[in-house]
Amino acid sequence: MKSKRILLLGIAVVFGAMAMVAQPTQLKKADELFNKFAYAKAIPEYERLVVKGLHTEHAYRRLAECYLLLRDFEKSLPYFERFINEPQTPSHYYFKYGMALQSVNRQKEALQWLKRYKRLNKNDKKLKQFLKDGNLASVVFNSRESYEVAPVAFNSEYNDFGAIINNGRIYFSSSRFSKGKEDRYAWDNQPWLDIYYLEEDPYFDRMSVVQPQKIEGDINSKYHESSLIFSTDYKNDTVIYFTRNNFFENKVGFHEIKHKKERLVEKRNNLKIYKAERKDGTWKVVRNMKMNADHYSSGHPTVNPNRTKLYFASDRPGGYGGTDIYYCDIHPRGGIGAPINAGPVVNTAGNEMFPFVNNEGKLFFASDGHMGFGQLDIFATISDTSGEVADVINLGQPINSDKDDFAFFSNEDGTRGFISSNRKGGKGGDDIYRFDFTPSLYVEGVVYDAINGKTLDSVSIALTDKNTGNFIKQVDTDSRGYYRMFINRSMEYTLVLNRRTHSEKKVSLSTNNLPPTQKKIAKDIHMDPILDVKVLADLNKIYFDFDKSNIRPDAARELDKVVKLMLETYPYMTIRLESHTDPVGSHQYNDVLSEKRAKSTYEYLVSNGIPRERILSYKGFGKRRPVNDCKTKWDCPPEILELNRRTEFPIENILEPVGKAEVLVSKSK
Repeated sequence: MKSKRILLLGIAVVFGAMAMVAQPTQLKKADELFNKFAYAKAIPEYERLVVKGLHTEHAYRRLAECYLLLRDFEKSLPYFERFINEPQTPSHYYFKYGMALQSVNRQKEALQWLKRYKRLNKNDKKLKQFLKDGNLASVVFNSRESYEVAPVAFNSEYNDFGAIINNGRIYFSSSRFSKGKEDRYAWDNQPWLDIYYLEEDPYFDRMSVVQPQKIEGDINSKYHESSLIFSTDYKNDTVIYFTRNNFFENKVGFHEIKHKKERLVEKRNNLKIYKAERKDGTWKVVRNMKMNADHYSSGHPTVNPNRTKLYFASDRPGGYGGTDIYYCDIHPRGGIGAPINAGPVVNTAGNEMFPFVNNEGKLFFASDGHMGFGQLDIFATISDTSGEVADVINLGQPINSDKDDFAFFSNEDGTRGFISSNRKGGKGGDDIYRFDFTPSLYVEGVVYDAINGKTLDSVSIALTDKNTGNFIKQVDTDSRGYYRMFINRSMEYTLVLNRRTHSEKKVSLSTNNLPPTQKKIAKDIHMDPILDVKVLADLNKIYFDFDKSNIRPDAARELDKVVKLMLETYPYMTIRLESHTDPVGSHQYNDVLSEKRAKSTYEYLVSNGIPRERILSYKGFGKRRPVNDCKTKWDCPPEILELNRRTEFPIENILEPVGKAEVLVSKSK
């Protein structure tokens, strides 16, 4: 029987641990999908959290934003209403809520919330920006201001752009000088573009300066090469697609450019996509792709994560404007299907180019046709619940500037990557910049009992501003003692913990000087129990019948709580027993009666497994310590008089003995 109990306890512990892991994992999955623009996929994950009652405040906010970004304004409103009136709600949600209300023609309510937002953010330009371009999705996204951008160490004084990471190498295009490369391109008097790589990874070391090398094989030529992407099996990349130019001189192309006076056709320099395969340890160019032509350009290839679609930019006939984003199916044997235009939500009358698809299938691209900050800006698509592209968002500053910004690339979790730009302050013409996407920051941990190390549920944890003392938000620990709350960076906080059975605990929490990629702060906390058996065991008073010392059934239920407390919760606790009577009768009579009650309580505890040595004494105090003003049985009704007939349990020690000497914790301390 004992072994069976141990087995059941072990199973409970395992499943308890699984539950503790599952809860933060569910939230992590939802937030990762949100941060990677997979809003339709994030919605059911946040809804599961709401159903389970986990992290509901954060989940409601994210659900409101998800539906807002998917342009489903009606569905966003109920989630806004769950938190918008809470005092700890950040003011930028007032703006978003106002925009959502305006989008469903609830103009009067929208105006109230926009005015409320403006009062708290007098210098914020979000409202003007929305009124200017009308793109609510971009305004909502940019309010998160989550990117940090810095130039990489391997930029040169020439053009460098289009960096990607593959199997520990950084590949990029550059017109820098190298051995045997002396010709210059007449258009900008720079050397021709070649593809380079870095064996080491300075992406993670901004101070590193490593000499780039040209990619092996015959990919580089006397012409321009750029924008390569690896395809086929992820761990055994055997195919490269890249861009190479050709010359198309004195022939009228689809987009011929004529001098207004001389009416001369400009010499055209078209782009084509090529394919290379790895043979005998080096790269060999094997073909000119079918989507290419001599009278228009196709370039900047990329593939989706499972390598089933090839995306590229082209000014081929039939598009929506200058250059458009297209995609082709990649067949299992390597063939490429017919080009398909990415559609009018993505493509405009301007130029769309440099596509990139992240591992959630979200398309990033550069455009000068969508409303932006300067010339080319970087945008991302938003898909609806059916997977169709519903809108595009401008990634905002500092990703975009008043110059050309293009060639977005990110790692799998979307926290790091590269862009290219000719913005001010660069080293050359086009330069490569690394970015860090700053994810939401949260603090999480488990609250434990400081004596027995067991987890504590239902602990109220209030987050306050350490400098002002102002309350910010509150969460409670779950059944396994776990808590999690989202916090801001560059702040000094105080966590104030309260539980009825434990002393209040205050813990300092600083988010200053954290790495921008850090997502969480782990903070487990221990709380000291209150040295009161009545509180710790959730004990009602132990009452006796008039003139009796036997243990009543209701008293037995209460004493069973004491047994559990002393055997399971605090197995080293030692106590004293003190019994008391009502004031009816003489001192001598009540002293004897209370002594009997103390002894019957003692014997009950011992008979139910409490070692005798852990009850240091039992004593009756008669009627000397009443809890009210009853002097005789006529002074008070019976139920009030009965309150004096009780047993109490002063705690002498709660700690485990250290060696032969006991460490005592007394009430006086």
